[in-house]
Amino acid sequence: MLTTLDRIAGWIIEYSALGFLLLVVAAVITIAVFYYRDITQTQHAIRRNYPVIGRFRYFFEHLGEFFRQYFFAMDREELPFNRAQRSWVYRAAKNLDNTIAFGSTRPLNQSNEVLFMNCVFPTLSADAVPTHSVTVGEGYARQPYSSSAIFHISGMSYGAISKPAVRALSAGAKEAGIWLNTGEGGLSPYHLEGGCDIVFQIGTAKYGVRDSDGHLSDERLREIASHDQVRMFEIKLSQGAKPGKGGILPGGKVTEEVAKIRGIPIGQDSISPNRHPDIHDVDDLLETLARVREVTGKPVGFKAVIGEIDWLDDLLTAVHRRGLAYAPDFITIDSADGGTGAAPQSLMDYVGLPLRRSLPLVVDKLDEYNLRGRIRVIASGKMINPAEAAWALCVGADFVVSARGFMFALGCIQALQCNKNTCPTGVTTHDPELQRGLVPKDKAKRVAHYAHNLMHEVGVIAHSCGVKEARALQRRHVYLIDERGVPEPLTDRYPQKTPRPEYLIASSEDRESA
Repeated sequence: MLTTLDRIAGWIIEYSALGFLLLVVAAVITIAVFYYRDITQTQHAIRRNYPVIGRFRYFFEHLGEFFRQYFFAMDREELPFNRAQRSWVYRAAKNLDNTIAFGSTRPLNQSNEVLFMNCVFPTLSADAVPTHSVTVGEGYARQPYSSSAIFHISGMSYGAISKPAVRALSAGAKEAGIWLNTGEGGLSPYHLEGGCDIVFQIGTAKYGVRDSDGHLSDERLREIASHDQVRMFEIKLSQGAKPGKGGILPGGKVTEEVAKIRGIPIGQDSISPNRHPDIHDVDDLLETLARVREVTGKPVGFKAVIGEIDWLDDLLTAVHRRGLAYAPDFITIDSADGGTGAAPQSLMDYVGLPLRRSLPLVVDKLDEYNLRGRIRVIASGKMINPAEAAWALCVGADFVVSARGFMFALGCIQALQCNKNTCPTGVTTHDPELQRGLVPKDKAKRVAHYAHNLMHEVGVIAHSCGVKEARALQRRHVYLIDERGVPEPLTDRYPQKTPRPEYLIASSEDRESA
């Protein structure tokens, strides 16, 4: 016969089992709801590709705010972009508040760090003016190009990045009023569909503008230039992550469509020559620039990472010898710490000059040869935050371009999978299951927000320095920390050059003859 105690114990067990069952059912229902919400939402690629599990990313990020003091990796210690840099981009892309609290985590006495010199009477918002427009190729290209935007999308090939990524960049660039560089992989329909301005890049393999033998084709150039959206052409001599090495697209990314656009075999590694086989010296380069400009009618420049510098004197001397009509309409200077989808570590880590050195060097050379008004300067390489862009404008850049900054705006989490076709956010993969996480319509808005917010904050820096718009920033507005930790005026480290007397006359004569 059961005692009261036994009956109570039985009820406890029975209700405990029932309670456990209800908890399991509730957990299953909750997980099912989260799963459905995650796979149907379009704003977060990680949650869309990894439903339920992806939610832990945000939980751990939140916990990191409270526990980061116990772990090694702090805000400024992650590479190649630290948490503070990435977080700014994420917030800007989502159009969220980008203020911070308690104090800067930036080392303000570290060698080569930048400090902007604020004015005691900063520019009032009511006195600020829109950024003035800069024209490329005026007087030399039949269809010169003008833009008031200071920040644009650098070269990322379709193939290296995915179809939805290109579509989002194209639509976002149109909304932001900035250009999109195709990268060396050719012009795809997805570059055009958003309606943005496009810079067509000609790589060493000449994808998209090559004939059956791989040579530069005037017919293909005219075909590309017939698109009104294609506003400029850029001949890529080298890029910062792999100077002296051509583009590398692993075979896993060479789909049928990519192969057709590039004119290469499906599924095989696409490795470009390490330089243009038909460009042997500066005269060949100037001839090629003039040829492309004449055939297309549009501004033409070149992109290079700066290393050995004597060739710059040879190039600019040759421009004066031949006449200003042969000059590049712009030079894109890439930094040795620029990015790429795949490159040998020996080149990525040890070859080329960083932009902090190469940009003032090139601008000074153009001043020395009295060509600063003829040749526009575009700065590229690891500039994803407002301070880097503002610094480049101070030094003398006309425009700033970024690739990885816009990858972060698309949702990149720096998983370092760009060379493997396994990108978890769908940015650099052709796996349809991973691509579905990147919804172009939503990410395009983030691209536009990022560009707008960065340019706005460059303007904030400019107003703090007492000028009315971003392009009015000059070297006198910047100090660099020297090796002793002491602020040093940028004008002391890099005093701007005055033109050589012989080129003052030559430039005037060349301009009249042109």
